[in-house]
Amino acid sequence: MGEKVAVLLCGYGEVEDYEEFADYNEKSFRLLVSKSIKFPDFSIPWLSRRLERQQRKEWHAANHYHSPHNDIFERQRAGIEDHLKLTYGDEVRVFKAFNFVEPFMPHQVLAEIREQGFERIVVYPWLVVDSIFTGGLALEQINQALHPDGAWVSDMRYLPSFWERSDFQEQLVAHLDRGVAPLLERYAPTQIGLVLCLHGCPLENKGMETGVRESRALYYALQERLIRRFPLVSPGWMNHPVPGKWTTPDVDQAAANLMELGARALVFLPIGFVTENHETQLDIGYTIEKVRDRVETLHLSTLNDDPDLLRMGAGWIEPLIDEMRVG
Repeated sequence: MGEKVAVLLCGYGEVEDYEEFADYNEKSFRLLVSKSIKFPDFSIPWLSRRLERQQRKEWHAANHYHSPHNDIFERQRAGIEDHLKLTYGDEVRVFKAFNFVEPFMPHQVLAEIREQGFERIVVYPWLVVDSIFTGGLALEQINQALHPDGAWVSDMRYLPSFWERSDFQEQLVAHLDRGVAPLLERYAPTQIGLVLCLHGCPLENKGMETGVRESRALYYALQERLIRRFPLVSPGWMNHPVPGKWTTPDVDQAAANLMELGARALVFLPIGFVTENHETQLDIGYTIEKVRDRVETLHLSTLNDDPDLLRMGAGWIEPLIDEMRVG
């Protein structure tokens, strides 16, 4: 007997209006940053406002920057749902949940899912690597929303991440190959340095999984696919400017290392993200500004709403949907 299934596609979300910075930051400090750094509760509002002032200044300087993240994420949600409808019709729907942005917080979206009569849910973090900061954060919020009344959910599944899937890795390599092609008209392959950009991870935490192991594995899997053609390849960790020890080399150091080895062109490809955001755009842009007078640079996008990615993303979730529908 067929059963309706709700797919809860989870992401961070980003601010749509500068007035939302302080509230976004406070949620982030309480739910995300506190996983690695403990702040006294009374200090969080002050820290949130201080960071808000810095962000306003930064985004204003970047031509009144507006993050494309939420719009891209909606296209990704719709694209995955369209593919699933080809198989399941209206029996499966895809809902989006953002960790920090209303009205799409997990508790708000779960209420909508329940109201529409869904009792079976696939939790699907649309994030490359699973960790306490990604899928773990979504699960924490979902469990808070289900407490103390979670009995209405009759069944639930979870897709942890997709960094290790060969089709995803092949798609990243194909995306990079298309981007690098014009540079090969001007440079030898050994003169082109590849900076594969990953979400930075704190090295000191509370014993929880930070995603560093999976992120490194993703880098080395791609390095293995690329190094015979492009020997100058390096990880570039996109660390947050907060205290503590973080993954190295960061993006600045990775660029410097490749230039020292003779790179005349640098290609920056975010591999730890599938949705464009202020980190993939602004933060990589800052590194490019520091080196562009010494080397040619190429800033590639994330995969975003690449049709093949969305087709694959739907395919990855189908086994879990089938499992629940026949259960």
